[in-house]
Amino acid sequence: MRALKIIGIIIGILILVVIAAPFLINVNDFRPRIEAELSNALGRQVKVGNLRLSILSQSVGADDLSIADDPAFSQQPFIKAKALKVGVEMIPLITSKALHVTDITIDQPQVSLLRAANGKWNYSSLGTSDAKANTAKNNNAAKQSQPTSSAKPSAAESSSSAKPSSSEPTSNPNLSIAKLNVKNGRVTVSNVGSLSKPRVYDNVDIGMRNFSFTSQFPFTLTANLPGGGNAGVEGKAGPIDASDASLTPLDAKVNVKQLDIGASGFVEPSTGFSGLVDFAGTINSNGKEAESKGTANATKLKLSPKGSPASIPVQVKYVVVHDLQNQSGQLRQGDVIVGKALAKLTGGYRLTPQGTAVLNLKLNADGMPVNDLEAMLPALGITLPSGSSLQGGTLTADLTLVGPADKLVIDGPVKLTDSKLAGFSLGSKLAEVSKFTGGGQSTGSDTVIQNFSANAHIAPTGTTTDNVNLTIPSLGVVTGNGTISPTNALDYKMNAALSGTAVSGLTQMAGIGGKGGASLPFTIEGTTSNPKVMPDVKGMLNSQLKSGVASQLGNLTGNNGNNSNNIQNAIGGLFGKKKPK
Repeated sequence: MRALKIIGIIIGILILVVIAAPFLINVNDFRPRIEAELSNALGRQVKVGNLRLSILSQSVGADDLSIADDPAFSQQPFIKAKALKVGVEMIPLITSKALHVTDITIDQPQVSLLRAANGKWNYSSLGTSDAKANTAKNNNAAKQSQPTSSAKPSAAESSSSAKPSSSEPTSNPNLSIAKLNVKNGRVTVSNVGSLSKPRVYDNVDIGMRNFSFTSQFPFTLTANLPGGGNAGVEGKAGPIDASDASLTPLDAKVNVKQLDIGASGFVEPSTGFSGLVDFAGTINSNGKEAESKGTANATKLKLSPKGSPASIPVQVKYVVVHDLQNQSGQLRQGDVIVGKALAKLTGGYRLTPQGTAVLNLKLNADGMPVNDLEAMLPALGITLPSGSSLQGGTLTADLTLVGPADKLVIDGPVKLTDSKLAGFSLGSKLAEVSKFTGGGQSTGSDTVIQNFSANAHIAPTGTTTDNVNLTIPSLGVVTGNGTISPTNALDYKMNAALSGTAVSGLTQMAGIGGKGGASLPFTIEGTTSNPKVMPDVKGMLNSQLKSGVASQLGNLTGNNGNNSNNIQNAIGGLFGKKKPK
């Protein structure tokens, strides 16, 4: 019984200690020390609110937290949180009033990430020697203006008030935390001086274990993406770069679900890009270069301001190496896959201070099946004649893509082989032209394309196609040049060198017949969805004149050398007259 009484007394004492501890220990006495140590470690002024001790959760809570921004960027807080929870070892706290931190949780922080024109981030200076020296100087000035305390400063406080010498090497603060968590945060990312809308990430949760400035530590991150979707990152980071925190080594896996390209703010709205993207890949950074590789799957993709969402998915497998200091990189692999169609994209890029990507890429596509590409035409803003579709055959292209992403210029040759434009007959349109002069015949409801080639120049100001060469078996060879405006208006001057059955239906047109077949000049106007094929009257007259001159002058050297009479007869023949005998 005596033993039970002793145990009961001990338990009662412990309960009294637990109940009385929050009243016996004024945790606000630790606030200057917490602020000083965090300020010294981060190189930023840190402020915490009223502290509360919780014995049951073995933690000290603060009403709020504020971490100053780099003054070169902003006078507003870099981080501002509604609550801060610091896990502590209770026995040392109760017995000797020693504060041993085991974990830190920041609740509902608002973080502002700013990028300057030179590529520097406002978090780049976190923990650097210069930032710590400035903070120590500010702390010294603050202490000198306060009444002298009778409390003996701790070793940490003494070290934090010492100003490092100018010759002190760049080093990381000696700070380690077993657990560091961020819950339900909001991160805003923007460029200094940019008019673009900031990107906002909500419900940001970050977990770190064995966090230290001087060694590698594991971490996890989840967040809701701007405009919709979510992302998860898991890996290892560190040690923190002592001169620029943004150059800290990183090795992580990234998973993105339903990123909304148009609403995310990652691309300029003027590009017209939109769609939903799922991504799985890795990022490996040594602090100087970052290699990212993975696979992205896009649905409802749109790649032009005048385009409409594609009805089929697009897959991109890529490897890119990015120079962190120069903000430029190389796309070493960029396989764009649409069904069975494959195009390879390679080249370089750089990021402007405003965050715009300036591209210098090459796209090579060799023998892509047209049936797989046809569903992508609306996404590219390419409109076919109303009611028509491309069927069968292959497309080959060798293009360069140069300029800012929102003002991209595409140049190079394209070739289409053994295809068919179903639902639109160029031959029938030309037959209608022939009726203008009394002849013509129908050539079916489709345009069978044996070969098509052209040099394309696609820019924000419109599309130009030079050296168009189109072989249609039932018609002949069509050549010419023309433009397509940003509103899809057509302006083409073409010539059909008719052959086969097409010639017999058109030989009654004045002046276009001959030993070499018939030549029919025409124009294409209207729009890509409703093209208007019209006779080129001026071209026809020129063709008639040339044909007539050739016919009438063909025998000038004959007739016993009487060239004078022959010339007179030839000129008169052009107008249906003969020289009087």
